[in-house]
Amino acid sequence: MTPHDNMLLARHALLADGWHRNVLLAWDANGDLTGVEPDAAATLAIPQADWVLPGMVNLHSHAFQRALGGLTERAGEHAQDSFWTWRDLMYRFANRITPEQMEAVAAQLYVECLRHGYTAVCEFHYLQRDLDGALYADPAETARRIAAASRQAGIGLTLLPVLYAHAGFKDAPLKPEQRRFCSDPDLVLRIVDSLADLRGPQLEVGAAPHSLRAVSQAELRELVQGMPAGRPLHIHVAEQELEVRQCLDALGRRPVEWLLEQGVVDERWCLVHATHLTGTETAGLAASGAVAGLCPTTEANLGDGLFPLAPYIAAGGRFGIGSDSHVSQSPVEELRWLEYGQRLRHQRRNVAASEGQRDVAAFLWQQALLGGAQASGRQLGVLAAGRRADLLVLDSHHPNLDGAGADHVLGRFLFCGNDNLVRDVLAGGRWVVRNGRHPDQDAIARRYGTALRGLRDA
Repeated sequence: MTPHDNMLLARHALLADGWHRNVLLAWDANGDLTGVEPDAAATLAIPQADWVLPGMVNLHSHAFQRALGGLTERAGEHAQDSFWTWRDLMYRFANRITPEQMEAVAAQLYVECLRHGYTAVCEFHYLQRDLDGALYADPAETARRIAAASRQAGIGLTLLPVLYAHAGFKDAPLKPEQRRFCSDPDLVLRIVDSLADLRGPQLEVGAAPHSLRAVSQAELRELVQGMPAGRPLHIHVAEQELEVRQCLDALGRRPVEWLLEQGVVDERWCLVHATHLTGTETAGLAASGAVAGLCPTTEANLGDGLFPLAPYIAAGGRFGIGSDSHVSQSPVEELRWLEYGQRLRHQRRNVAASEGQRDVAAFLWQQALLGGAQASGRQLGVLAAGRRADLLVLDSHHPNLDGAGADHVLGRFLFCGNDNLVRDVLAGGRWVVRNGRHPDQDAIARRYGTALRGLRDA
């Protein structure tokens, strides 16, 4: 190792207040940025790159669902396909996957996420039990498999063991096909506690009440009160109109309305999807300081609907993006879908903007960075001393960036063509992608292929 191995001179770097020239970036052996110095003098000894920006956070992932990609795109014969029919197919798959296969699938997914520009992921992890529904000798067995996969890939991780106690509102008992999800607040808190040895600069542990239909009011409060201070809390909410109607029938309130009335939602929280909101709920979620976790490719794939982005932005709401079921592993596609869905809804262009930032691509990337960092509970989201050394180097030789100025780079990155413009990726101070390749991607892909064949034959 040379004295300059932990340094990079970015001819253009995206900092919190926009693009700066000749930014000298330095990081330590722990993977933290120690210096971010604009207008630095170039030296041949320090590696250089043209366009550098912070790595994106994938704030919502169910890693095992990566192995389902493309397998559910066949119309049913006797029922109108929906989220609920897709869920039945997902359950059958979830009840076949082993911990070893889960680790192999997650590692493959995380490599793909890194290569497309995600440097961190929040794993909403609800497969806690064995194939028969019994606890493993170590109740955190599958969570540790996810952590192992993140280490193999080199991606930062926020691990969110899930509380999943009921099949529906009014404390409906779990169905046999949900046996692997079964948990109560005590079990989730024990898993969180047992994972304390994994916490560190590259890994945080929070928790996730699955949804209001899967968790009672008492269970929700017990989990929230039992969590260590400051840990992230995520929940699925208001994803489907049927869920909203069921919540109204059971609780007398819409899901987000009910959650906000409980007085527990604050900056620790990420409300995933929150697709179906009234104007009052939209304003209330924005005022709470929580993050809306938006997953446009999955929400489109499942027919969920479109989040009310324009009024949420106007109210100062925070948001981030996730790949959820992983029909895509690209933050570019998530952000493009997020904006294009709004254009179709409102029949106008350039929706995701604010008074202070009229550039749609810059607004989307910067806001998703901030929301994702908050949802992760980790020091991410901006190139600044004390934050994690997570960054992307774009391919300045690609035709899409040829001759681009700073005002147009993000627009070309997000809204021009389908090639992956991410060339190099640094995550936690470690180069995990060079020239578009992960150093272990072939070996990880072979293990993934073995896992898929095993699942197919099960």
